[in-house]
Amino acid sequence: MSADLDAVVVGAGVVGLAIARSLTARGREVVVLEQHRQIGAETSSRNSEVIHAGLYYQPGSLRAKLCVAGKELLYEFCAQNGVSHNRCGKLLVATAQDELPKLRAIAKQAAANGVSDLQPLGRVEALALEPELNCLAACLSPSTGVVDSHGLMAALEGHITSGGGQLVLGTIVTGISLNAAGHFKITADSQGSLSTITCTTLILSAGLGASRIGAMIDYGESSYQPPATYPAKGHYFTLSGKAPFSRLIYPMPSGAWLGVHQSLDHAGQTKFGPDIYWLADPDAPLDYGFEDEPARRQTFAREIRRYYPGLDADNLHPGYTGIRPKIYSQGEPVPDFAIHGREAHGINGIDGIGGLIALYGIESPGLTSCLAIGEYVAEQL
Repeated sequence: MSADLDAVVVGAGVVGLAIARSLTARGREVVVLEQHRQIGAETSSRNSEVIHAGLYYQPGSLRAKLCVAGKELLYEFCAQNGVSHNRCGKLLVATAQDELPKLRAIAKQAAANGVSDLQPLGRVEALALEPELNCLAACLSPSTGVVDSHGLMAALEGHITSGGGQLVLGTIVTGISLNAAGHFKITADSQGSLSTITCTTLILSAGLGASRIGAMIDYGESSYQPPATYPAKGHYFTLSGKAPFSRLIYPMPSGAWLGVHQSLDHAGQTKFGPDIYWLADPDAPLDYGFEDEPARRQTFAREIRRYYPGLDADNLHPGYTGIRPKIYSQGEPVPDFAIHGREAHGINGIDGIGGLIALYGIESPGLTSCLAIGEYVAEQL
């Protein structure tokens, strides 16, 4: 007995859409299921919209390899599809003597990742580029930029539908099992109406919901368990008035946190953030409200003045928040992207065709890496 569908992608964020695009480009029949009534309603539309160069990630990791490859694919895709973007560059800055060794270490790590355009700058050189800046030294990353994430997702959707794929919105996956024929049987709720479909290939790219959906599957005799997701909220403030910088400004990172950095959206508005606010209950409904805005504004102002001493805190205004699907909890080391195929979970495809690939913890640099992730998943299948 054949399945109803060839491939189903669960999740229409930027990564799920990029995977679906890669599969349709290979002639696969693809249906994307999305619980919200619009694409990219969660993490994909609530982030910094930065195209990362690949500076921070462990050499040899998926984060590093997919980021470096993905940024070039992304710039090319944006140019070919009319997606608004700006290769504005970034200054990574050290504002104290004890940060200088870390700046040099990041430059060395970036080179190991294949980032060949990073330029070390002294204080005078950095201030010649950005007069409002305070730093002792910096590194210029010319290949860092920003992208219109909504425009990007709309373009990916266009590729999917023109390639014969379908997007089904407002549809919540409520159950997944394997039937006697070895196909995936998916039960979904579409506005109160339950339906069941089968497919030979299943891609879980559900972001904040990935762990919950992955846990629905019976992995048989395998001891495999999907990673747990620990959601963390990030707050962004916008700046009224003239933009003080023409490039992105990043302080030295602190562990997994890249610091309160200054970025520009594709229209040129200045914004600062994100911070990290770990949510106490990972199963609670998503809440995108600001947490203790007055105190948070003071904290942001203090962090920002390290590299932008001319900040007028009265010009900081609450912007938006995003929630990131981390697969580590507060204080734990940052793991690599988790893209789990047969070797991890033990579920085989039928006669070498199809199977399950589940993605967990795809946060930054997931936006930058999306097209490379799409190619990587398609090749794994």
